[in-house]
Amino acid sequence: MSDYNDEGSLLRPLRALSFLGRPAVTEPLEPRLAAEGYRGFHLNEHAECVGCSSCQKICDNAAITMVEVPELPNDEAKGIRNLRPAVDYGRCCWCALCVDICPTGSLSLSKEYVHTCTQEEIDSYFMLPNETGMHGTFYGKGWQKTETSDLLDLQRQEMGERPAELRVDNFDEIVDGFTPEQAMAEASRCVQCGMCHDACPTGMDAPEYIRSIYEGDLEQAVRWIYQSNPFSHVCGRVCTHRCEDACSIGVRGTPLAIRWLKRYAMDGVSHQRIQEITQEQRAAESTGHTVAVVGAGPAGLTTAWDLARKGHKVVVYESRQQPGGMPRYGIPEYRLPYEMLDRDIETITAMGVEIRCGEEVGKQVTMEQLQQEYDAVVLAIGLHLGRSTRIPGSDHAHVRSAVELLRQVTEEGTIEVPEEVVVIGGGNVAMDIARTVARLQRQQWGGVKTVVTALEAEENFLADPAEIREAAEEGGTICPSRGPQECVVEAGQLQSLRTWGVCSIFDQQGRFAPHYDEGDEQCHPAGMVIEAIGQMSNADQLLGDMLTERLEWDRGRLQVCENGRTSETWLWAAGDCVNGPDVVHAVADGHRVATSIDEVLRGALKHA
Repeated sequence: MSDYNDEGSLLRPLRALSFLGRPAVTEPLEPRLAAEGYRGFHLNEHAECVGCSSCQKICDNAAITMVEVPELPNDEAKGIRNLRPAVDYGRCCWCALCVDICPTGSLSLSKEYVHTCTQEEIDSYFMLPNETGMHGTFYGKGWQKTETSDLLDLQRQEMGERPAELRVDNFDEIVDGFTPEQAMAEASRCVQCGMCHDACPTGMDAPEYIRSIYEGDLEQAVRWIYQSNPFSHVCGRVCTHRCEDACSIGVRGTPLAIRWLKRYAMDGVSHQRIQEITQEQRAAESTGHTVAVVGAGPAGLTTAWDLARKGHKVVVYESRQQPGGMPRYGIPEYRLPYEMLDRDIETITAMGVEIRCGEEVGKQVTMEQLQQEYDAVVLAIGLHLGRSTRIPGSDHAHVRSAVELLRQVTEEGTIEVPEEVVVIGGGNVAMDIARTVARLQRQQWGGVKTVVTALEAEENFLADPAEIREAAEEGGTICPSRGPQECVVEAGQLQSLRTWGVCSIFDQQGRFAPHYDEGDEQCHPAGMVIEAIGQMSNADQLLGDMLTERLEWDRGRLQVCENGRTSETWLWAAGDCVNGPDVVHAVADGHRVATSIDEVLRGALKHA
């Protein structure tokens, strides 16, 4: 038998003739089974992927493009985009960095590695992978994220907090703030996906200020923060942190402490330097236009801040002796030191905003006068009145409103409380008043006997979970799924709150219609019952009958267009009186209203 490398035979070319007439091999060859951990074509569990784009950002070869998939859910508030990664296999080098960075773990590489096409089908190398594979046949998973390959730090830095037995004795701030080392470590967890930016009502560029913190440039972080939020000290402490709810890291781990990082940046730069930085945004010239804002809370002062830095003259009318709105009169100082609130307000007034405290619109000045004297008027009065359960006995003098009591504590420094107190409500206001009362009871009675009752099961409370936990740590008793039936009064004295167990809160149509178990009755001893079940405004007292009637309302809240303008063309409204209580939403409202007013006023200038 001759060697196959035999050269020189004249007959070798003729051997090919022996294959003439033989049938062609038409069965495709199956690829050999790939090894464990093989880096083949991508797999992506579309139901697990949130469209964060981290894979696209880390790809050095620009092989990944995020593609919109309309049939998938898209909810920015929940941190879900209807985007999914498509891969250009003409660029991909199968490094698997996209898999190792994926916050949800939805991406992996398969054991599939064969794909052929004609020149006309060259676009087939650009694929939108799903859970089935390149060709719709699952060949098994190859490379997957492991504990050693995972590029993410899933656990946040824990901020120091004073023990409950020490913090309940006073109203000092209970958290310590990040150390520089903690802040650096926490900032390093950010993948710059921008899900937080999309979820933030103000559109804050959190990834940018987090990047600046990581780079050690706190002043630049402050610049980024003030692009969208003049209440930065406040929101660094009491923001509802919608951004963290949307953080992609939170899918498998704990979300970035975005709020605490904002606080770290703000506390790390001197108050004077912050004012100097914010003055960089001030308009060079005045427009000559004037705007009146009624209410010196977050919505009103944000509106004023934006308009002032655009060159308009703004005067804010505040009925109380100090500005700040609900952050001052509704949030206890152990959560928000008023010194920090004052810093935010001073930065706003340094922009040229004038605040006239103690001037109550409706008394010292009317809305009609404001309409005549200013080019635009903004109503940002908040929700300073509490709602009542209206159960029997709720008209007793010792049945009080939570917002009223919180305001009284702020104004007077303290109030007298009985040895036993019951709070009705499961929101943040309920927890704030319960924890405030606990501190006062500790000071006045040497112990805590505060009970919180709510219709909802504890896992469905509207309050922040941290607030519920801290209230319990400080001695409060949480009684979920209890419906208030009567404030029991005997011989003119308030004795207790009678409750029934809650079977359901809503009917089959989703309407509020609580159903109770009358056999499950409890009486909670109480020398005071505090209602924290919602808030409303006193707008009718301020506006007057005629203007109140002309405006459009829905369940006590002002109706406005998408730009915050009411049915009266000279009047805008923002904040709690429009959208309900929430500091960061109030700030967002202020921005929206200021933009609308600025456009209207500048349009007037063009046509003058």
